[in-house]
Amino acid sequence: MKPYNSILLCLIFIFLASESISAIPAFARKYNMTCKTCHSPFPHLKDFGDEFAGNGFVLPDQDAPRYFIDTGDEELSLIRDIPVAMRLEAYVTYNTANAEQAEFAAPYLLKFLSGGSLAKDFAYYFYFFFDERGEVAGIEDAFIMFNNLLGSELDVYIGQFQISDPLFKRELRLTLDDYQIYRLKVGQSNVNLTYDRGIMLTYGLETGTDLTFEVLNGSGIGKISPAKLFDNDQYKNFLGRISQSIGDHFRIGAFGFLGKEEVSEVVNETWMAGPDASVSAGPFEINLQYIERRDKNPHFLLTDEIELKTRGALGEVIFRPEGDDSKWYSAWLFNWIESDLAALNLKTAAFHLGYLLKRNIRLIAEYSHNFTDKYGKFAVGCVTAF
Repeated sequence: MKPYNSILLCLIFIFLASESISAIPAFARKYNMTCKTCHSPFPHLKDFGDEFAGNGFVLPDQDAPRYFIDTGDEELSLIRDIPVAMRLEAYVTYNTANAEQAEFAAPYLLKFLSGGSLAKDFAYYFYFFFDERGEVAGIEDAFIMFNNLLGSELDVYIGQFQISDPLFKRELRLTLDDYQIYRLKVGQSNVNLTYDRGIMLTYGLETGTDLTFEVLNGSGIGKISPAKLFDNDQYKNFLGRISQSIGDHFRIGAFGFLGKEEVSEVVNETWMAGPDASVSAGPFEINLQYIERRDKNPHFLLTDEIELKTRGALGEVIFRPEGDDSKWYSAWLFNWIESDLAALNLKTAAFHLGYLLKRNIRLIAEYSHNFTDKYGKFAVGCVTAF
């Protein structure tokens, strides 16, 4: 059977199987509201969804009936049921990693999610990968949140999260293709803008200005050492960001990152900086990110240090012809990386087309092209949340 025939058969199978799935995720269940209140389409967040998450997963003007148990003890805050949800993704792919073969990538991931308010201005969120590309990946996002600390607009997150979350959230992208500049590691350096353990502070001003500051271990989210330490050196990494909304349709921001890491008493110093912007105009949403990076000694050489320069960008366009009510949507993603290490150079583009069977069931088709290694790959599949 030709690869294209197997892809077509699997797409038909996924379409038929998916029609029997009917459920809504935890936050929609809690407030008995539609997913499009926060997402368009899921998991992509609208502005209201961002505000809901930043408010500790609470709607300030709407109570969730019977969410807490009345035990008669005012000092006890006990939720009635643990809010849970699942996310399942399944695909058929062709020519992934230039393999010139079709395959069933199903399940591609199966994720267990939980989160919500535990008390006034105190919330939690985490998810666990039962299966991520054939492996049990464990916990990635996992944090507690103090909302409006001391009556101010200060929010504090402690735990595991993606460093790049204040910029653009990788976990909420629509495309299979990733935001590659956030994932980039240079040489033997372990520094990038994905998962780490630390603390994140966010503060919103009435002028539409948002401030973010992060303090991070700089060691990722690997397991604890025999000495019962998560951080593998004495240094901490720092990220600061400022973002400004201009009207209802435009936002611009900039960030700076400083980090140090030590391997065998040799230190690499890293800095990153760059602007980002988002524009919403009618049915279109445009997201842009540029990053300049310098690594002083990413190979951890004992001799002369060799500074490496790296820069990259991503551009994303999302098209929803009927806004929140769109059944069809499309997305384009462009990645570009240029480095003194030629092996890191990358230029890719992806075109993604999706159809909503239900608010929480998406059929997708995506073609991405690697201009650096000169090959393309194709995927069709289904994404569900319930």
